[in-house]
Amino acid sequence: MRSSFTTSFALILCGVLLTGCGGSDFSDLDTFMVEKKARPGGIIAPIPTFKAYEAFAYSAAVQRSPFDRPIEVREITQLRAVSAVKPDNTRAKEFLEQFTFDSLSMVGTLEKGEQDWTLVQDPEGGVHRVQQGDYLGRNHGKIVNTTDTYVAVIEIVSDGSADGWVERPRTIKLSGLDGL
Repeated sequence: MRSSFTTSFALILCGVLLTGCGGSDFSDLDTFMVEKKARPGGIIAPIPTFKAYEAFAYSAAVQRSPFDRPIEVREITQLRAVSAVKPDNTRAKEFLEQFTFDSLSMVGTLEKGEQDWTLVQDPEGGVHRVQQGDYLGRNHGKIVNTTDTYVAVIEIVSDGSADGWVERPRTIKLSGLDGL
């Protein structure tokens, strides 16, 4: 009997509590919404104006890169004594001479019969066959030797004087061998 009385009491108590939640009076919520709608709208700031981008034309591309090691004076005087070096400006430029030397990379070699070629990739993704005697880079770089792992190039660069030129040896290693 005691358990049925407790159960009945619990059911009556739940019924009383639930009737308090069942009202349809939303006047406080309606009042709040009317107050919010009555307020004036905010002012949106205009989009800021930006200065137009001005392209920068780099005019020192033909000069020595500031990241390359400068040629020492002793080397220059020794090289001047050996020969009078000058680039051949009457020679027709080859396609790979429009790119900087550091932007070119060796990607492989080809062999057909007795003919050997080295494959050089330009910065735009094109792959070109080169061999000894071809030119590449912006500093009159002539290929003097090719192997399976590198291309040896002699560049003709300004020594800093008005009409002085020196030869500078450079190499392009096979891609993937840089970390070895």
